[in-house]
Amino acid sequence: MDIVVFGAGSLGSLVGGLLARTHEVTLVGRDPHVGRVRESGLRVTGELDAHVHPDAVTDGRNLAADLAVVTVKSFDTAAAADTLATGDFDAVLSLQNGLTEELLTDRLDVPVLAGTATYGARLTDPGHVVCTGVGEVVLGALDGGPSPVAERVGDAFRDAGIETLVADDMPRRRWEKLAVNAGINTVTALARVENGALADADAADLAHAAARETARVARAEGVRLPNRAARDAIDTVVEQTAKNRSSMLQDVDAEKRTEVDAISGVVVDRAERHGLDVPTNRTLASLLRAWEAARGLR
Repeated sequence: MDIVVFGAGSLGSLVGGLLARTHEVTLVGRDPHVGRVRESGLRVTGELDAHVHPDAVTDGRNLAADLAVVTVKSFDTAAAADTLATGDFDAVLSLQNGLTEELLTDRLDVPVLAGTATYGARLTDPGHVVCTGVGEVVLGALDGGPSPVAERVGDAFRDAGIETLVADDMPRRRWEKLAVNAGINTVTALARVENGALADADAADLAHAAARETARVARAEGVRLPNRAARDAIDTVVEQTAKNRSSMLQDVDAEKRTEVDAISGVVVDRAERHGLDVPTNRTLASLLRAWEAARGLR
């Protein structure tokens, strides 16, 4: 399968690198990373090991492939969609944080699949990504139900050795992912701790509160996500990724803009539509936005 990975950051480079073991892959990203990949290939180390030579470009316009995998930061989704619209793709898969798929659907005239990825990744140097934890990619139709397109994409991922599940309940899984991100990413970023620190009682209570609020908003949006399921998802991810530094913590460490608007921020926005109060997410979002504003990142 011909695959474009749009957003060659940490996760995009890892997923693209693993796919490139079997498929024809083009990474779209920024220099100096893309230049190094073009010159000497992409090294994957850590929990997985590979040295592959995908195509790598900084200009993602006018590309053609069977599949585009979108891994850009949530705030870059609109620009990515506009660029992808200049090309020719049979399907698009989002592996982003937040609820970005609707924006892609609005701007692209191809099937858009929803997805989640629990692989841990850290881009350490140009041309080098470290897999910090082997997880799973889950993908499926945005509105749920069976999807022949999703099955084909799932087969392609599995052929490349990526643990992959094709699911027919992606609406619930998207909101469960949002609950996990609201509970883990924001708290670890503010506390400057690895995921495992959220097993501590006080930190766990805060993460659980953010996840429960997210589940309540999901139900108001017509998606059945029990509070217990959101809480259990937090505990499972904390246990399985205890040594990981969340993507939002990596952004804070690098003094980069975070995805708070697409995580706790979107929970607050959707809650307001339904007259719900989500004080934990509102506080977490306000603190992170204040941190960004103080550094001129907003």
